[in-house]
Amino acid sequence: MPEHHPAFCVLLGPDYAGKSSALSLLRDTVPWRTLSVDDTHLAPEHTLLTSLRRDLVREVAGRPGAWSPDFLATMLQTAAVHLRDRLCADPHTPAVVDSYYYKLLAKGRLAGADDHAGFAWWRTFPQPRRVVYLDVRPATAWRRSHDGRDLNRLEYYGPQPTADGFTRYQGDLAKTMHDEIAHLPVTVIDGHGDPAQTAQAIRKVLAHELG
Repeated sequence: MPEHHPAFCVLLGPDYAGKSSALSLLRDTVPWRTLSVDDTHLAPEHTLLTSLRRDLVREVAGRPGAWSPDFLATMLQTAAVHLRDRLCADPHTPAVVDSYYYKLLAKGRLAGADDHAGFAWWRTFPQPRRVVYLDVRPATAWRRSHDGRDLNRLEYYGPQPTADGFTRYQGDLAKTMHDEIAHLPVTVIDGHGDPAQTAQAIRKVLAHELG
């Protein structure tokens, strides 16, 4: 891994907190790189991650018992390493990273891979100056998911999406992510408002940290 990395912050939050919308609004209006594994942020040469994510959700997470939790975590590792590689590829330009490895690690732990050996390696990756945590109530996130119709198998408990299964999963996800970032400075931003206002609030925090 490269020895040097740029100053960077991480934008984190539960599912349907509005991170992707905020990152899209930030992408063309801030002087920092925005890094994400979302389809709209991937370069053409990195779209393999789109196929891997689709297969992870449909074939691995979507077939309980067919694959081990360790196998699921190993697939998640492709995204974690990609974000680290993109971050370190330009050590001179500050960056904003979508979730980094924290959310991936939390989802792997909730899937049963709590002792996966790769997690210890992820925790040695470069650490951000600050985490900007976009907070949203599960009821709001449930509505944003069109009452569960847009959910994938790594966003709720139970065989089918329900408001209760989603709420319980998101509560555990938030707790696990907070455990992983407990050693870092964290700024919490309310994610219930207008996306443009949320992006502006995030931009102010990033400007203070990244200059």
